[in-house]
Amino acid sequence: MEVRRTVPVKLNVADSDADLLDETISEFLWAANYVVDHAWQGEYKTTSKAQLQRETYDDVRAETRLQANLVQNARNKAADAVQSVVARWKQGDYAGKPHFTAPTLVYDKRCATFNDDHATLSTVEGRITAEYVLPDESRETPHSEYLFNDDYDVTGAELHYRDGEFYLHVRTKADVESETADDGNDEHSTVLGVDLGIENVAVTSTGTFWSGAELNHWHREFEKRRGSLHQRGTRAAHETIQSVGRTETGRYDHFLHTVSKELVAEAVEYDCDVIAFENLTGIRERMPNVKKFHAWAFRRLFEYVEYKAEIVGISVEQVSPAYTSQRCSKCGTTLRENRETQARFCCQKCGYEVNADYNAAKNIGLKYLRSTQTSSGGGAPVNVRLNRGTLNVNGDYEPASDGQNRSPRESPITRTFGSG
Repeated sequence: MEVRRTVPVKLNVADSDADLLDETISEFLWAANYVVDHAWQGEYKTTSKAQLQRETYDDVRAETRLQANLVQNARNKAADAVQSVVARWKQGDYAGKPHFTAPTLVYDKRCATFNDDHATLSTVEGRITAEYVLPDESRETPHSEYLFNDDYDVTGAELHYRDGEFYLHVRTKADVESETADDGNDEHSTVLGVDLGIENVAVTSTGTFWSGAELNHWHREFEKRRGSLHQRGTRAAHETIQSVGRTETGRYDHFLHTVSKELVAEAVEYDCDVIAFENLTGIRERMPNVKKFHAWAFRRLFEYVEYKAEIVGISVEQVSPAYTSQRCSKCGTTLRENRETQARFCCQKCGYEVNADYNAAKNIGLKYLRSTQTSSGGGAPVNVRLNRGTLNVNGDYEPASDGQNRSPRESPITRTFGSG
């Protein structure tokens, strides 16, 4: 059985090399978006990597300083994104045109060399050496289990830039007989569903709510201050706007880091193997009340959860958001009328009444559950984790109480953050 694992490694690079990595990421994202724009022309979207290579390679080489293999990786990233959109269309789901903004860059073994304590990475001006910042080898970490393990081969990596630091998400693979104990039983997998929103920035299927009140308050206050400074139009005001922007981003990042850390802790506490989110592509088109700021915050939170979950061995997945807000997580009835208000859900068939975001979080978990059962043809049991027991693919709660299947306690655990 082939096993693949990703290990995030912090990098230590000189300031001049960091500038080169910044420039390389910028040109890589430009290249990927250029290929998407080309693929998007006309009624039929181009998904063939070979065709996109023929039609865009020369243009990208002429407009960027990327070496050939990075150009091909940018094309692959773009083609994969377009293929994903077309696949969702075929399933009847909404998906918008992909656009890459997150500061990432894909390396393979043709444009990077991976060593025990450093990597050499291609940039727009030759290769640079990036030292690994590693934990103690004697500790049990993903680094010791996969990166330092001779059974695992490095296949490539993705460079990430966040919070002023570079991280290399090193991909490894190995052929092993089994990663689970041979006890004659399939591994039992549990998923934590997460719904993202404006009033509540995140709600889990375990009934934990992270309020978005402070985040929205900060955003309004910063917008007012920025608007006032714009009206002055002076150089000093412009410099203050830049300072305000840095303060604003820092406060948002601290908030989102805290939420992501607690989300992953929630998954660990309930022994979850998967954290499931709705797919964020095109969220502003399908949800008009979601502003550009909220879409950015959702993507940032997802990225923070993704890399924090990797460290503890939990995978993070996305599912189609279709009907998660209209479907009853108890009986399965899907009606627009079920969503009484933005905050309240009431099933028109069975009368199940609950917070709308909590209902959606359970549906997101159930959607991942069903997709896994369908793709694997059954197999190991998968459950959605709730705050009292689990919910299986048939909509049954475990454990049942008093001989009946009952839903868990609906009163939420709400977590808020101070504005100081």
